[in-house]
Amino acid sequence: MNVSSLGIQGAWLITPQRHGDDRGWFQEWFKHSEVLEKTGYDFAPLQANISHSARGTIRGVHYSTAQVGQAKLVTVLHGEIDDYVVDIRPSSPTFGKWERVRLSAHNGHSVLLSAHLGHAFHALVDDTVVNYLVTAEYNPTAEHGITPMCPHLAIDWADTGKYLLAPKDEQAPDLHTQHNAGLLPTKL
Repeated sequence: MNVSSLGIQGAWLITPQRHGDDRGWFQEWFKHSEVLEKTGYDFAPLQANISHSARGTIRGVHYSTAQVGQAKLVTVLHGEIDDYVVDIRPSSPTFGKWERVRLSAHNGHSVLLSAHLGHAFHALVDDTVVNYLVTAEYNPTAEHGITPMCPHLAIDWADTGKYLLAPKDEQAPDLHTQHNAGLLPTKL
């Protein structure tokens, strides 16, 4: 697998090597030793999540303020998304910046986000299925969000005709409100 750093510290694109024949293909999806060697990040998943989304669905911007945070490995099993890594760490040189990566079942790529980064995705086709491996179990008291329509982040969402958001995402505070409330991660 090829692992390359993204423009935000603590985020990587994982490009697998697929082995195909007339039956289909096979790839290694995640290999702890190889990810550790290529990133220096000890990604050890403790929970696996799957979401199913209609075209236009935006999920996020989500993050954890738990002491250990929650790192994620995001992979599309069916369909296609624009995946967003959002730097919400006030002490980071790229605070308030975001990076978009196109993930699909066709390309098999994954995004690895270290703990304390924000994450969102936008489903580009119907019946999109996304898998997340995460390094901490869900902790409702430490889970937070920033509205995906935050004017300070100014995320450039693809035009899918309409956006479908959960009420909690639509009504989430903006970046400055969360920063002023002391509800952003303090670790890099």
